[in-house]
Amino acid sequence: MIRLCAPSDFAAIYAIINDAAQAYKGIIPADRWHEPYMTRDELTHEMAEGVVFWGLERDGTLVGVMGIQDRGEVHLIRHAYVATHARRQGIGARLLHHLESLVSGPILIGTWVAASWAIAFYQKNGYGLVSEAEKDRLLKRYWHIPERQVKTSVVLANKRWLDAHQSPTGRVADHAAGDSR
Repeated sequence: MIRLCAPSDFAAIYAIINDAAQAYKGIIPADRWHEPYMTRDELTHEMAEGVVFWGLERDGTLVGVMGIQDRGEVHLIRHAYVATHARRQGIGARLLHHLESLVSGPILIGTWVAASWAIAFYQKNGYGLVSEAEKDRLLKRYWHIPERQVKTSVVLANKRWLDAHQSPTGRVADHAAGDSR
């Protein structure tokens, strides 16, 4: 069952994120890895910033979580994680499709450039990579992350966003630095 997470789910969300994030250890830049991957304070901050978590529950236990954040003209998928023991069972796709059903506009997703499995997952589910310049612009506009993370990340967008931002050649258009800020 997919459900909106409650404040009482904080410990389970925290545990799932830090369990699943072990996949990044040794993959993402060493200066961006730390234990735990997301601290309790960081999770509290993300929730205070409007990240709303949804979870997939089996037998009364959350096994996957995915956040969504309303940033005005776009929604961001944030902190999508499935417990290690529950991977490869379609949980991530079910959560993603559920969150997509909640909004009618563009959706953006940021992840590590080295997380090839995450990029492949989102591409398999209809998301496309934006250009390098557009990625930089979007990460600086909609996310609050360090410059080092901007340099080592990618952004994927859903069809609604891609259709609205493609040039006549079919490539995602790069926006000028001062454009529509």
